[in-house]
Amino acid sequence: MANNSSFTDGSTSRRRIDERVILVQVLVVVFLSINIMLIVTFFMKDVFYTTMRYILFAHALMSDCVTLFTTNLLLIFSFAGKPVHLWSCVTMFILTTVCNFLTPLTLTAMTLERYVAICMPLRHAELCSTRSTLQVFLIIYSLGLIPCFMNLLIFFVSVSSDFNKHMGMCQGEMFVVHEWQGHLRSAVNQFYFLVMFVIIAFSYIHITKVAKAASGENRTSSRKGLRTVLLHGFQLLLCLIQLFCPMVEAAILQTNIMLYKNFRYFNYIMFIVAPRCLSPLIYGVRDEKFFLALKYSILCGLLKNKL
Repeated sequence: MANNSSFTDGSTSRRRIDERVILVQVLVVVFLSINIMLIVTFFMKDVFYTTMRYILFAHALMSDCVTLFTTNLLLIFSFAGKPVHLWSCVTMFILTTVCNFLTPLTLTAMTLERYVAICMPLRHAELCSTRSTLQVFLIIYSLGLIPCFMNLLIFFVSVSSDFNKHMGMCQGEMFVVHEWQGHLRSAVNQFYFLVMFVIIAFSYIHITKVAKAASGENRTSSRKGLRTVLLHGFQLLLCLIQLFCPMVEAAILQTNIMLYKNFRYFNYIMFIVAPRCLSPLIYGVRDEKFFLALKYSILCGLLKNKL
């Protein structure tokens, strides 16, 4: 309790918390603005919303926007010590949990699209059509919703009906009511991690082989695809590490509230904000076609403002 009291009453701690919250608000506003600008650019040309990789890119941006917004709210509530009604917490829990899975699943799909484009170019148009994209989204959302609703189902079956009136701190740990439920969540996260890691490694190895065997323009294209997969792999790794953070946070919460808040803040910056800043880099800047459309959009906006 001493740690909690000093955290609440100490002016130095309060100043440091305020500075942290302000820093997060600046980062969130910057990345949300960039993502929204990229989403607007996505809808500017038909080629973008009729091509699988750009559709997946836009979906990743939208998922990142929802994640940044909801997790930022939860972070503010956590540092402010503001209790939240159960159903409001459930809504934010669903959005946050589902998007935490949607982003790595979308990145995995984008990696597979690059694998098909480079290793199976003759079948790319067939396998990566608009219709195939809809099927990919069905798979992504099915896989993303399963862990969330599995946790919620166990939670509502286990708690009493008057728990609906509960007000408290909105944290993912509050929905884990059994020890075995925590183990189940951990097992599901590890399974997702393993499957996505295998897909990334498989794609990387095969694209590497094609890049070595290619020549001329094909080699340049293959190497660019290889770098894209590497960036996806790094981004995916950060996202997947975030899936394990709630388990570590739950253990720390039982011992030291101050350490828990510091660790949660670090996790937020490293494994939620940082991976979301890589999406604009991978396709928003590195992709020549999208970058030209983005530059045109920005320049037209500046010219209109001047006029």
